[in-house]
Amino acid sequence: MKVLGRLSSHNVQKVMWCAAELGVPVERIDVGGKFGGNKESAYLKLNPNGVVPTLIDRDTVVWESNTILRYLCNTTSGTLYPAAAPERSEVERWMDWQLTTLVSGMVPLFQSLVRTPKEQQQPEQIARHRDVSAAAMQIVDARLAHTHYLAGDAFTLADICIGPSVYRWFALPIVREEFTGLKRWYDAVARRPAFREQVMVGLS
Repeated sequence: MKVLGRLSSHNVQKVMWCAAELGVPVERIDVGGKFGGNKESAYLKLNPNGVVPTLIDRDTVVWESNTILRYLCNTTSGTLYPAAAPERSEVERWMDWQLTTLVSGMVPLFQSLVRTPKEQQQPEQIARHRDVSAAAMQIVDARLAHTHYLAGDAFTLADICIGPSVYRWFALPIVREEFTGLKRWYDAVARRPAFREQVMVGLS
């Protein structure tokens, strides 16, 4: 099994973290960003969007990071993706929320602070993205005031989906509210070896 994508991508990070938690051996090949290759015809035949990650499992090609997470869980055994509909819906809604709400602030905040030259950064824009991100983190914090993990007492794909963004939230040079539930959760996942190896890799 191969994953095409650079580890500096938060979408690649969550896929690699998931694979490591499941004990699935994966060969990761650097594609995208400074490595390029994602706009070449050979890659576009696999993933017409020209973004990372893309997973190749023998004759099966999977793109969209959350779909890859589901694929990994559906082809292995484990508890990251519950089988029962009520429990699975808890996981699914956070996976969808991550794609629609969490990244709407965190991605432009990260891009503005890390991938934009200092002289081109716009403080007002950064402040706006930070506020949008803080509002999303407040939702997570409120949830974690009542549960150990996002979908309940068990660690699931819901946690893996938001993990890379929360890492960036705590690593970026920004003002942060005192979200005690979020910090407790982050400290817990930061003790997981797979998280440290696949997500806590610096910002670039």
